[in-house]
Amino acid sequence: MSQMKKHESGHSILIVDDDAEFIDGTRRALLSHGIANVTSLQDSSQALHALATGAHNVLLLDWVMPDPSGADLLPEIVRLYPNIPVIIMTGVRDLENVVSCIKQGAYDYITKPIDTTRLVYIVQNAVKSNELIVRNRKLTGFLLGEPLSSPESFSEIVTCSERMLSIFKVIETLASSRQPVLINGETGVGKELIARAIHRCSGLKGRMVTVNAAGLDDTMLADTLFGHKKGAYTGATESRDGLIEQAKGGTLFLDEIGDLSNASQIKLLRLLQQNEYYRLGSDVLHKSDARIIAASNANFPALLASGVFRSDLYYRISAHSLQIPPLRERREDILLLAEHTIKEVAESMQRMPPQLPMKLRKALFSYDFPGNVRELINIVHNAVTYNRTETLTPDDFPDLAPGNSAGIKIVRKIGNNQFALNGFFHDFPTIDEVLALLVEEAINLSNGNRSVAAKMLGVSRPTLKKRLELAAEKRFEEDLE
Repeated sequence: MSQMKKHESGHSILIVDDDAEFIDGTRRALLSHGIANVTSLQDSSQALHALATGAHNVLLLDWVMPDPSGADLLPEIVRLYPNIPVIIMTGVRDLENVVSCIKQGAYDYITKPIDTTRLVYIVQNAVKSNELIVRNRKLTGFLLGEPLSSPESFSEIVTCSERMLSIFKVIETLASSRQPVLINGETGVGKELIARAIHRCSGLKGRMVTVNAAGLDDTMLADTLFGHKKGAYTGATESRDGLIEQAKGGTLFLDEIGDLSNASQIKLLRLLQQNEYYRLGSDVLHKSDARIIAASNANFPALLASGVFRSDLYYRISAHSLQIPPLRERREDILLLAEHTIKEVAESMQRMPPQLPMKLRKALFSYDFPGNVRELINIVHNAVTYNRTETLTPDDFPDLAPGNSAGIKIVRKIGNNQFALNGFFHDFPTIDEVLALLVEEAINLSNGNRSVAAKMLGVSRPTLKKRLELAAEKRFEEDLE
């Protein structure tokens, strides 16, 4: 006999026990704590077949059953499915039996009659253990060069950055987890796009619902999230579901979570701890199965140190944490994003995309973009909108005028005798172009001292002089063109 209850929680618990009444009680205990995806088997001979489907993450296995018993099954399960935590359930309260289970590879044990608190604690830890094993296996694969499993999940994000690709791979390892995720990064780096990618990777059937916490007081946030009962306050003429209900079976994205008041933090903490909440004006308890993703540009170490943000909430909300780099730390994306935006805006205006000349490319590449991707998109959008020619000009980019760009050093020292090189080339550079770049930067770093520059480059002073002459001739020819 088997029973199945499907749920979009991302993990499934399999109970194998010959006692139907015990199975029902265990399922209800797990359900009351938000663990709803539970499959049960009374026929232990079907256990290996059920595990072979790959649908289960944790196994609750009775030790004493008709053939085969848990004692018979455990060694085979551990051999065939080493990544599935096996929790032994036994009414035999002897230490020898428990030690035997653990030695054979069981994750943990629990004695009958079941202590619900211990049961939930062990199952939740087993789920986390399974998620960690799956993540580590995926990360190992990625380190060995495996491509993204679902690149379509990241189609909204325009990037060629290795750092961003690494974040995508981490996101894929979080796909099966339902633990909260905290996305941290400066304003404009694309935190909501990252949240949408996480949601798509998760396979959740529900929607992703976004709540911007900035500017919402405690009452407004509670009403927005949890909804209210009719008559809860003046003007509440009808009962209303909150956004947490709209996110049922999906994802709730809380943007700017660092701005939450202390009262709002306490309410959110209860939601995260118990997966439950009350509507305003109601004493009816509601359950939530939405996955929580939060985002902020806040300096959390400073907020925690000052007591502005609760440490217990922070550690709950950051079960998984992602730090999105600013655009100035992934400059390889600047021109890619600029070209993409030019094309999009031009298409929306039903015109040919204007050209982006080399001088403007260099200016964009050198600009620090304090507003990150959002600022770049706005700057390029305005430039294309107001330009009426086939080529963009510096006048179309007033924000890139001299003095507004912090610029970058092409070669900069980053450690003891270590240097970083950031070159800009329209196409893959030739050896001569790279040499010209190095010569120019050696002269800059040596403040024009050719002897020092030659020593830095590992060439003689006459060789450096010749290189400088060639570079001067090339610049003259370019000016004539």
